[in-house]
Amino acid sequence: MTRRGVALELTRLEAAHLSGLVSQFEELVIESSDAAADPAVVRLVPDAYADGEDAREFRRLTESDLLGRRRADAAAVRASLVEAADISDDPDDPSLLESVEVRLSPDDAQAWLRTLAAIRLVLATRLGITDADDHDDGDPRFGVYDWLGYRLHGLVTALDADA
Repeated sequence: MTRRGVALELTRLEAAHLSGLVSQFEELVIESSDAAADPAVVRLVPDAYADGEDAREFRRLTESDLLGRRRADAAAVRASLVEAADISDDPDDPSLLESVEVRLSPDDAQAWLRTLAAIRLVLATRLGITDADDHDDGDPRFGVYDWLGYRLHGLVTALDADA
């Protein structure tokens, strides 16, 4: 299997919004000194064992490392968006809708996959999505969740074409 990078096309506005989401995600992970206190963070570091004591011990041993990797992935995503997300404060600026290409190395692409999926997990928890029946296509609260799914699907498709 060849590992090559991919190029994503985003508008500057999309890149800026995504960069903001990733920053919020980083803050959530950084501020999570006790993952068990936040159901969204619990989904980011799931239990490895059904037994409560074994699960707690495994979490104690691995949680910090797992969240550290999530932070590193998010930082890589934000770094790859810096140029594309540089926008003016003028909401009428036509460059907001300008398409820009974001080139990702194979490692960056993997960080994007993990980060977009993790942000969707957080949003699913916040929105109360546990299965497909919990999603309402007509509810605007699901817009960002759906957009991330669209971007994640596109990235997976691009990477899968390389396999």
